[in-house]
Amino acid sequence: MLQRYGVTAGRGPRDTGRGRDLAARAALFVVRTLRAEWHGIVVDPVRQLTRRGLSGLVLAFVAAFGVIFFHALAQHPTGETVVRLTGGVQADLPLWLALLRTPVSLYVPALDLPVWAGITQLFVAFALAELTLGRRRTLFLSYATTLAGTLTVRVMIAIGPGWWGLGLPPETAHVLDTGPSAAVVGLFTYLSVVRRAPVVFLLTGGSMVAESVIKPNLAGREHLIAVAAAIVLALVHERGRPRLRLPRLPRTAFAARTGRAVGACPEPVLRRPEVTCPAPAFGADHAPGRGAGGRTGET
Repeated sequence: MLQRYGVTAGRGPRDTGRGRDLAARAALFVVRTLRAEWHGIVVDPVRQLTRRGLSGLVLAFVAAFGVIFFHALAQHPTGETVVRLTGGVQADLPLWLALLRTPVSLYVPALDLPVWAGITQLFVAFALAELTLGRRRTLFLSYATTLAGTLTVRVMIAIGPGWWGLGLPPETAHVLDTGPSAAVVGLFTYLSVVRRAPVVFLLTGGSMVAESVIKPNLAGREHLIAVAAAIVLALVHERGRPRLRLPRLPRTAFAARTGRAVGACPEPVLRRPEVTCPAPAFGADHAPGRGAGGRTGET
């Protein structure tokens, strides 16, 4: 019936061309995004490492060796007591004592997480952050994301179970809360937002959401809090950064180059008058064919 009136079923050449155009644009967008992410996450830090040398990895080495040291110390009974008294953070502790132990708790490995696998992530996170963001901002972010998780857990315990899954039972206050995992997650999330790296963001944020769903525990809640805190800090930093605008010539520079004020009327351009030579006038004495004397035929 449709073929009778000249209408064919299926897509026409225009629809096929539009589909190919959209697919090409999508592929180009993906390639550009991945290329920009590769340069922001890998190429630029490697350039900084080449320029600065091993001095750009100070925080990464300190964090890795700190975790190894506290892990080895906790293998002995006396050392375990020392580690718990210096870096053990729990929600039932006084707030001032928890804040005092929080910097040391970054180097105390969690009991339920593999230490040697986490050291690699720890080293990479602190190395990328120090080479990209600088030493001060890396220290601030690692401490801020860890502290955000510690304080928010106290609020959740105070709320109690319920509240659409936001609250935590009171026995959670006795769980030992240590380890650099919150700082690692926060640094990766901050870098992914600042450097426009969607793949890294999905690997960090998506994995934390999956972890909290599959294994809902205190560490999963703190990781989600670290991700949220890092996103907020990154957005605040991006908002405070001056936006790139098209370069425009300043008024003073424009006046200096042109020699006149901005907004003034343009000076008239003086042109040399065109001189037109008049055509030669042939009179009676200068008629063609006459001699110098003005007469013709005379000798």
